[in-house]
Amino acid sequence: MLLHQWFERHARQTPDKVALICEESVYTYGELDRQATRLAAALQAHSIERGDRVAIFLENCVEAVVGVFAALKAGAVFMPINAQTKADKLTYLLNDSGARALLSHSTFTETLEKAVARSADIAVLIIVDPKDTAPIAGKTPVPFSAALESTAELQTPPTIDQDLASIIYTSGSTGEPKGVMVTHLNMVSAARSISTYLGLRHDDIILNVLPIAFDYGLYQVLMSSRVGATLVLQRSLAFPVKVLETMVRRNVTVLPGVPTVFSMLLNLSSLGSYDLRHLRMVTNTAAALSEAQINAIRAAFPQATLFSMYGLTECKRVSYLPPDQLDVRPMSVGRGMPNEEVFLVDENGARLPNGSVGELVVRGSNVMRGYWRKPEQTAERLKPGALPGEMYLHTGDIFRTDAEGYLYFVGRRDDIIKSRGEKVSPREVENVLHGIEGVLEAAVIGVPDLVLGQAVKAWLVLKSGYSYSERDIIRHCLAHLESFMAPKYVAFTDALPRTDTGKISKRGLT
Repeated sequence: MLLHQWFERHARQTPDKVALICEESVYTYGELDRQATRLAAALQAHSIERGDRVAIFLENCVEAVVGVFAALKAGAVFMPINAQTKADKLTYLLNDSGARALLSHSTFTETLEKAVARSADIAVLIIVDPKDTAPIAGKTPVPFSAALESTAELQTPPTIDQDLASIIYTSGSTGEPKGVMVTHLNMVSAARSISTYLGLRHDDIILNVLPIAFDYGLYQVLMSSRVGATLVLQRSLAFPVKVLETMVRRNVTVLPGVPTVFSMLLNLSSLGSYDLRHLRMVTNTAAALSEAQINAIRAAFPQATLFSMYGLTECKRVSYLPPDQLDVRPMSVGRGMPNEEVFLVDENGARLPNGSVGELVVRGSNVMRGYWRKPEQTAERLKPGALPGEMYLHTGDIFRTDAEGYLYFVGRRDDIIKSRGEKVSPREVENVLHGIEGVLEAAVIGVPDLVLGQAVKAWLVLKSGYSYSERDIIRHCLAHLESFMAPKYVAFTDALPRTDTGKISKRGLT
């Protein structure tokens, strides 16, 4: 099974089924497949071959979805790039990947001019809604509409499931961005497992406000195509009220999100006035929800089942928490997904029993091939397993397990704070901070301290109408945590810095 073959099957069997809704435009599976086939043929006509990288630098839009499937049909490797990316980083991504084709929009022309001029390998630029045919960095752009009129015949490449399907770059939150290489087998395995676990159906209407450049946003496209569902694409969550209006108007049944998405929706005083009776499922990944956030989501969407999951770009999905366990162990992110083995190891790599704390290791067909052109960084993450020739993914994430093997996120290995000779989990402190009424978001870091080694510092975003002093926050933490875990410093801010994928970036905090 290749990643795009689900999509092609539905285009053959149910060509008139609505596949995608983007603002007021509606597209069927048959229409999208025809566009993807023509664009794939146009890519081949511009010398794009099996294994070449096709960069997709677009906001959430139909052209981005068509670009994904066109690259796959052509035997190429699609590379989604966040639409907020600036010229210097775009230059790095294009050169590091050796991208041969770039699909983008005319509104990004200024950024493209700077990046393409410094990118040695770009052979073809396909531009959505070009204002004119003026060259960009010396290259004549091909209008997207013209590419769809290509008369070239698509030559089906001899792709197999071991070929790369995508290179997805990490946000760079821990350093230079790294291209995660994932094969058709990797992505098919993950998409099949997640959509089966969630019980996605052909009659589902899935709202996607997450950028397609972010892997969970991308997988909404892939999973909806697997089951033949309808995907409603939103460009962003910049206007939460419009998102809710779309959910009502389109009878949305599935709402995938991350903690940032839910914080913005739950902060709307008008949330309860929207008729969301069709919503049957809410899913979370990227970062674990606090218990307070879980309770708030369940109260806001009482008719919907909440699915809590954990994953990372290097293997897409790691664990699922069955919804019936939310009341039993709300802070757990579950256990490993089917056809996968997960366990914890100590600092020497020795496997740990249940009830321990250690680094999470993942073994399965969903594990990446490695980091593109970065053998040293690959060797830090992919290490020899128990069987000769087999590699395990060492995630760098610290977890604890309970007696039954359920996983609880502790923190990134590099984020653990060492204060007074004790190890402090930022996540545990953040959970307590979220228990304070009016706290919208919280981030905990370690700062240098001559006496303690590192002192705990909390950064807070408060909801409108709430006000606390530093002393109020510290007093609350001392009542719920060991003294060495309580913050020594508290800072308040209107917004926390974020990565391209919307996660809180602690690198921007001091």
